[in-house]
Amino acid sequence: MGKHRTVAVFAAGHFLVDLACAFAMLRWVRPSGSWTEAVLLYDFFAFAGQMPLGLMSDRFGNGRGFAGAGCLLVSAAYLLPGAPMALAVISGLGNALYHIGGGRDVLALSEGKAGPLGVFVSPGALGLFLGAALGRGRAPAFLPPVLLLGAAAAVWLLCGKSAPKSVSLELSGAGLPALTALFLVVVLRSLTGFLLVFPWKTGGWAWVFVLCVAMGKALGGRASDRLGVRTAALASLGLAAALFLLSGSPVCGCAAVLLFNMTMPVTLRGAADLLPGAEGFSFGLLTFALFLGFLPAYLDLPLPGGPWVYAGACLLSLALLLPALGKRP
Repeated sequence: MGKHRTVAVFAAGHFLVDLACAFAMLRWVRPSGSWTEAVLLYDFFAFAGQMPLGLMSDRFGNGRGFAGAGCLLVSAAYLLPGAPMALAVISGLGNALYHIGGGRDVLALSEGKAGPLGVFVSPGALGLFLGAALGRGRAPAFLPPVLLLGAAAAVWLLCGKSAPKSVSLELSGAGLPALTALFLVVVLRSLTGFLLVFPWKTGGWAWVFVLCVAMGKALGGRASDRLGVRTAALASLGLAAALFLLSGSPVCGCAAVLLFNMTMPVTLRGAADLLPGAEGFSFGLLTFALFLGFLPAYLDLPLPGGPWVYAGACLLSLALLLPALGKRP
């Protein structure tokens, strides 16, 4: 029961942290005229920043301390509505602290399973979507930091303290090629997410779309635990490729997005298995891959799109992922 409670608390906090960050960025940074630069700073600290923080979390343990500090730091960013660049940096760093604290502890307690990881990572997309919607509207600005203070207290009171471990980043045999492949899968998934453009993704279908992103991550962990990682990856990415070819239909497009996101907890689990004792670093390494996938879209590079590109991204991900998963069932 303690493990389930810990995962649930960290997942709820993940939703609130991402909601609060999106709210602050849309409410104060977007209208400031510094949006482009602030987004780069925010994403750098929120995603690339998790790799060194992951090493620290492995060295000192206590993921709940990192997560609680992240909640407090994001709350502090709300004191800086007139300083958009500082707000972006502080909220991004707070976001990174929360993710690495929760991610490290969930990896450590999941006993080789991907299901708990899926539960932890899935609420983030919902938090970002809802936070952005509220930030554009007239919701009271005091609400997110109040909720975050409650989240910090819940994390501290309800999640157990994790012990530090001796950290080793040594890879043996095929470990480095496998970790490289997992890293590239995450870069490709991140980049493809920015390429997805559907004319029907408005109104109610926008909500369905983001729900499918979240559900895919949650279901992916459970499916890989029940069916085996290779079978789950083959089924989810193979079907996603086929459905992306029919993504002019909102039903097929949403189903493809759900299936495409199912491998996220699998890649996180696979990287942690290759680096035992370095759960925080492995989590941060793959969030750095997310940041790299964001850069081509941020730089507005001429990138291809369309159903065939989305389907090709699925098949390329599958070609990278299956060998990286080794001979696991």
